[in-house]
Amino acid sequence: MKIDKFEDIISWQKAKVLTILLYKTFENSKDFAFKNQLERAAVSIMNNIAEGYERQTNKEFKQFLFIAKGSSAEVRSMLYLAKDLDKINDHQFEELYSLSLEISKLISGLIKTLYS
Repeated sequence: MKIDKFEDIISWQKAKVLTILLYKTFENSKDFAFKNQLERAAVSIMNNIAEGYERQTNKEFKQFLFIAKGSSAEVRSMLYLAKDLDKINDHQFEELYSLSLEISKLISGLIKTLYS
């Protein structure tokens, strides 16, 4: 499949869904520092995929994909805190964690195709 624009990248599409879900989940949170860190990490996933793609070189794209993958791990780490601090319930944790992990795996697959 040829990618004509970053919006065609499945990991970007799913990162956008994750970001919106996180914003909605924590919209009433009074812990602004926590909320901001989690939202910034989620936005970082989708924005690094987009920016890397627009750089037009595989080398730079890979570099940005690794950053996006790291941001996905940051989201998962923050989700553990959110769960342990009772900011989200088990169902919310599972939904958000699973989506973040799926995104990370998709990014890994994209990185592997760029190394080929």
